[in-house]
Amino acid sequence: MSELADYDDLLTRYEPALGLEVHVELNTATKMFCGCANEFGGEPNTHTCPVCLGLPGSLPVINGKAVESAIRIGLALNCSIASWCRMARKNYFYPDMTKNFQTSQYDEPIAFDGYVDLDVDGETYRVEVERAHMEEDAGKATHVGGSGRITGADYSLIDYNRAGVPLIEIVTKPILGTGDKAPQVARAYVAHLRELVKALGVSDARMEQGSLRCDANISLAPIGADRLGTRTETKNVNSLRSVETAISYEMTRQAAILDDGGRIKQETRHFHEADGTTSPGRSKEEAEDYRYFAEPDLMPIAPSAEWVEELRATLPEPPAERRRRLQAAWGFSDIDFGAIVNSGALTLVEETVAAGATPAAARKWWVTELARRANEAGVEIDALDITPAQVAGVQALVDEGRVNDKLARQVIDGVLAGEGEPAEVVEKRGLAVVSDTGALSAAVDDVIAKNPDVAAKIRDGKVAAAGALIGQVMKAMRGQADAARVRELILEKLA
Repeated sequence: MSELADYDDLLTRYEPALGLEVHVELNTATKMFCGCANEFGGEPNTHTCPVCLGLPGSLPVINGKAVESAIRIGLALNCSIASWCRMARKNYFYPDMTKNFQTSQYDEPIAFDGYVDLDVDGETYRVEVERAHMEEDAGKATHVGGSGRITGADYSLIDYNRAGVPLIEIVTKPILGTGDKAPQVARAYVAHLRELVKALGVSDARMEQGSLRCDANISLAPIGADRLGTRTETKNVNSLRSVETAISYEMTRQAAILDDGGRIKQETRHFHEADGTTSPGRSKEEAEDYRYFAEPDLMPIAPSAEWVEELRATLPEPPAERRRRLQAAWGFSDIDFGAIVNSGALTLVEETVAAGATPAAARKWWVTELARRANEAGVEIDALDITPAQVAGVQALVDEGRVNDKLARQVIDGVLAGEGEPAEVVEKRGLAVVSDTGALSAAVDDVIAKNPDVAAKIRDGKVAAAGALIGQVMKAMRGQADAARVRELILEKLA
């Protein structure tokens, strides 16, 4: 068996099927079933109590705000909202959940039968949502020694601060018909959910902190087959780039096994950010393995139709309508606007424009310069330590003539390094464009004197030759000159 199949080649033989499970941590003040603070970080095991530690005799009380958030998410996903539903116990034995069960929902979710329409490279794909259900998060296990996984570890440390944090799990129906666009459709779907829950104000959706993460199921079946292939589930993928990479890798890995006459093992898999590969986790359970049954310590949830309609009225502008509105307002082509959306910078560009930059300038900095830096750092673009207001500040310095684009990139370096606001970075680093006409004129005279042949061409009317002299002047001035002004001086002196 070859290790991986060729991606384009496998699509001539196999049809991919996707299934995406996205977990969204809600930003409620307290946990799902107790009054402990719902805060990221903190000293280990300081946001805990008898309820979230599962101590005998403790009783849970459901978080009303979490129920409200769940309903609003369901409505935004075009789901039906259950008029009556229950929590259930999902039984499994693992140290990250002290109760040995997770309080979740199974066959009675709060929201069900929804859909999302996505635009990917000019094509519309409908992703059907099977359900959005409420549950609690587990604690965090840190395995010390070995590979960092539980197998081979010397010992494990458990932090229960996250145990009991409210989660909404959004589960799709099988996503078919995506062909070679399967990885991009998966990425677009997760990006859509991230944009949606942020707009709803129910989660910060910071993938790098785990407040939005994706379990990506993928299977391959021969083209024309009447049943789906055996799936694998790549767990806890925590960036848009990684969602796309994990699915691409699994498709090529599975195709190689099938081409060799092998069988796909139904299992969970771990994604490795460093090289974009996956490795086996554990055999994948079916629902019956969890022995679901109704949670006896919690009352059923029965949202009234009136309350649901009140919550529907609070929904923000749908993401698709927002994108159409912004594209029209900014005047971008489909390609240029698509680059903003695909880079995950739509909200960042919008906020940069609101802070005073033109749409073109905001797009330039986020989609080119800052997207490149995020890619190099291996983080999502909104995780960079620079705000839209600061990017607008950088552009304002350019507009005022205090720095040029080259110097502006150094200003961004300083902001990212924590050296202060853009104007402070210019001052500290001495990056301002040289405004001393005498110094600039002297630099031009020096370059002309050192390049008599080029100067002669310009005198003879070959103005394009001035580019060579401009470059030398800019180098002599360490980039701290206005190139347009340098060109004017050269042409004046050689007229």
